[in-house]
Amino acid sequence: MMDRKKVVIIGGGITGLSAAYHLQKKVKAAKLPIDITLVEGSDRLGGRIHTIKKDGFTIEKGPDSLLARKPAAMALAEELGISDQVKRNSTGQSFMLIKDRLHKMPKGAYMGVPKEAGPLLRSNSFTLAGKLRGLMDLVKPKKKSTEDESLGHFMRRRFGDQIVDNQIDPLLSGIHSGDLDQMSLQAIYPVFGKMEQEYGSVMKGLSKTMSKPAKNKKVKPAQGQFFSFTNGLQTLVNTLEANLDTVEIIRGNKVNHIEKKEAGYHLLLDSGEVLTADFVLSAVPHTQVPGMLSKHQPLQELYNIPATSTANVVLAFDEKQIKRDLDGTGFLVTRNSNYRITACTWAHRKWKGTAPEGKALLRCYVGKPGDQDIVKASDETLVDIVLKDLNKVMKVKGQPLFYEVTRFINARPQYHTGHLELVSRVRDYVDDHLPNLELIGSSYDGTGLPDCIEHGQKGAELALEVLI
Repeated sequence: MMDRKKVVIIGGGITGLSAAYHLQKKVKAAKLPIDITLVEGSDRLGGRIHTIKKDGFTIEKGPDSLLARKPAAMALAEELGISDQVKRNSTGQSFMLIKDRLHKMPKGAYMGVPKEAGPLLRSNSFTLAGKLRGLMDLVKPKKKSTEDESLGHFMRRRFGDQIVDNQIDPLLSGIHSGDLDQMSLQAIYPVFGKMEQEYGSVMKGLSKTMSKPAKNKKVKPAQGQFFSFTNGLQTLVNTLEANLDTVEIIRGNKVNHIEKKEAGYHLLLDSGEVLTADFVLSAVPHTQVPGMLSKHQPLQELYNIPATSTANVVLAFDEKQIKRDLDGTGFLVTRNSNYRITACTWAHRKWKGTAPEGKALLRCYVGKPGDQDIVKASDETLVDIVLKDLNKVMKVKGQPLFYEVTRFINARPQYHTGHLELVSRVRDYVDDHLPNLELIGSSYDGTGLPDCIEHGQKGAELALEVLI
């Protein structure tokens, strides 16, 4: 009979919660003698996911949605029995703010990358020279080498600067809160590199691989690419937590140090308590790992993974305060525009039920790579900066009914060129010197929430492979 084993999961964000839930499910199903403990340094679970209710508004202090095309999140919602609470985002018009003009987000693009010639030629976001340079992707020879390069360099090589600066960069840099010209192609969007190699063109690759409705077939109304829940993303966190009935959850107590012993690990907590573990899943940001494992010098290399800071500024208004109605779901800001906000979402339009009737809820983002100090500004200063920028685009009368500012300090890991090689070196060291310890989460293999759910599931599977 198998001896009783213990798994300790460090970090109660969505990665750690997913790992705990998946591990508990397998342990219960097979009646395995495995105890699970989840340790979270703060007093709440969910990490960046945090929904609050205020005066009839539903406010996301962190991320506001999950990407529907990545199946892990929807599959988890179905398994938890909350798929009936899923809501899709509105597919209303979105815009690009180029200099001081709003341009409709062009059709015929995927993640901002053109996939059709027609919509590109009809767009008013580019000069004729810019459009013709973009179409060079269709004939430009593929790169002979497949070694990693920056996503910005790759896209500029294929489409030219104008399309990158006015369309591709605001979307992709905004998603990752980073600098397109430093992001790793292979670590973030290897699919584009594969399209160049296989089809000789990104546009041809997108055209061949993106599904199109059959001719003469009724086209269903477009569904939003993102989803949340009727009561916000917190629904997912709360439901996961409620299902962890056999998991010991320790809140408000950080892991200070991890010591490798002859058999297993000792984990020293802030409180002075020591936990023992046969297997450790570290689901905290990479910046915390070298400190917890300070005797292992090679792990200092994790500090070479940069992390950016961002802030969300949520503003509530009476609709009549908005003097110029954009009739859309929001806009992205190009880097060549004189604005400090990077995007603005009309949350009340994008997410039905987010605001009471007659009210408006705007979510603005600050903290682009060249403007990191803005995140340190006071709440009042940030609100003033955001209102000043909004008034260049749409006239907003008076002060907001209320605002919510949320800061994420060094919380967005950046996958720069060479990221995969760095992570591989670190993991090789861990495999050799720290058996039965795994590094999982957004710092390594994908930053999106569905990615993190998958990281947790894979981490649970790795623990089971070793322990049974």
